[in-house]
Amino acid sequence: MRAARTPPPAKMAAGFLLRSDLLPATRPARPPGCGRPRRADNRPWARPSLLPPASRPRPRAPRRLRAALVAGGKPAICTADELHHVPVSGSEWKLALWRYFPSPNATRRNHPLLLLSGVGTNAIGYDLSPEASFARHMSSQGFDTWILEVRGAGLSARQMDYEEANQSLNGASDWTESVLLAGQSSNIVGQLRDLSQKLVDIIGKGQNVVPLPLVGLQERLSSTLEDFQKQLDVIENYDWDFDHYLAEDVPTAMDYIRTCSKPKDGKLLAIGHSMGGILLYAVLSRYGFKGKDTGLVSVATLGSSLDYTSSRSSLKWLLPLAEPAQALNVPVIPLGELIAAAHPFASRPPFSWLNLQISAQNTMHPELMEKLVMKNFGTVPARLLLQLTTAFQEGGLRDRSGTFFYKDHIEKCNVPILALAGDLDLICPPDAVYETAKLIPEHLLTYKVFGEPGGPHFAHYDLVGGRMAPAQVYPCIIQFLDHHDKI
Repeated sequence: MRAARTPPPAKMAAGFLLRSDLLPATRPARPPGCGRPRRADNRPWARPSLLPPASRPRPRAPRRLRAALVAGGKPAICTADELHHVPVSGSEWKLALWRYFPSPNATRRNHPLLLLSGVGTNAIGYDLSPEASFARHMSSQGFDTWILEVRGAGLSARQMDYEEANQSLNGASDWTESVLLAGQSSNIVGQLRDLSQKLVDIIGKGQNVVPLPLVGLQERLSSTLEDFQKQLDVIENYDWDFDHYLAEDVPTAMDYIRTCSKPKDGKLLAIGHSMGGILLYAVLSRYGFKGKDTGLVSVATLGSSLDYTSSRSSLKWLLPLAEPAQALNVPVIPLGELIAAAHPFASRPPFSWLNLQISAQNTMHPELMEKLVMKNFGTVPARLLLQLTTAFQEGGLRDRSGTFFYKDHIEKCNVPILALAGDLDLICPPDAVYETAKLIPEHLLTYKVFGEPGGPHFAHYDLVGGRMAPAQVYPCIIQFLDHHDKI
């Protein structure tokens, strides 16, 4: 198997698309479908103004994205061949789509591939390094591969001002990458500190450890939140939930990918990890209920379920955070900062169990584990987490109105589904994955648990980026996608 081609150096093009070529005098032909995208009705996508209305608060761009705008190039953190920004109708958000061209030496595929990641995560989890890249592996197999960063994640951003980017390059730290907020009271950090204390209490209670080892963790969390206060501009409208992703972000991304890749039947392949898989289940459920075509050829989910009530998911110990978060009216949870603050403690007792939430012992290179923990997670709205907690209540995940239970209609889907689980996945154990899988029509379902009693083992992230994933998980996914990649 030949390796995927190395993307050329970065150069910025106007509009949504940050291309990776150098724009030489004699420009090579673009790959098929790389012209300016057009909507399904053949109207071009409108280019949003670079200058927000004078009456609108002007949130600051993330540091790396501001740097890219000033330097005139694709952000260094984006290792894809192209970076696209796609406006969401009726909102100020532009979603980021990382694109990886299919290898010219691989079998040509009929459909583009969309990758969706977990809650509060960005595209990095699918592309940790050239040697550990789910996205690159898929593109090397001939798939036109796209990673969606939903609103608030990674390089997705609100409408921004290039002039302000020039003026404020050094105003925010790397870890506030996804925090583009404006306008609520400054007591947010005090509220978050109360939540961090609650988190420490839960960890101590859940692990039956003495309070003393928790002191260092509490101090680090407090320091992190103080930095958060100093580097956060203001908080505004950080109030979306799961249904915003489902009804707005995912359809917008799918429509855009169709206009770029131009599959003959207008359909996509899709893979979702963790919440990404939950989103795909919800799409199938909602469209099945309405009797509409999903626009998907086949779907693979990795460590995902619509109902965790009967499982032993480790996320259940975080449920006590939901009530105080709601009572305090905390608008955001700095998930990435809390995880990063806890990371130095995760390599030794009594906190070593924290790393096992991500990867089974000795299944990830330590440097890649650190990059994943420090770079892959961001800030999320409390509303999003509160809606996701319904997956742990009777009936499973429901919409924001509380009246539509997604698992009740998954049986109405007509799309082939590959549901994968890891034997040591503490977040979404195999019994949780099966709780949803068993509701899918039998002729459409392929269900598999990876891991053997004597090893290797697979925890939550190992299905995407563990050492054994390329040899065991990837071939299974590729075989499934290939089988259904028909016109």
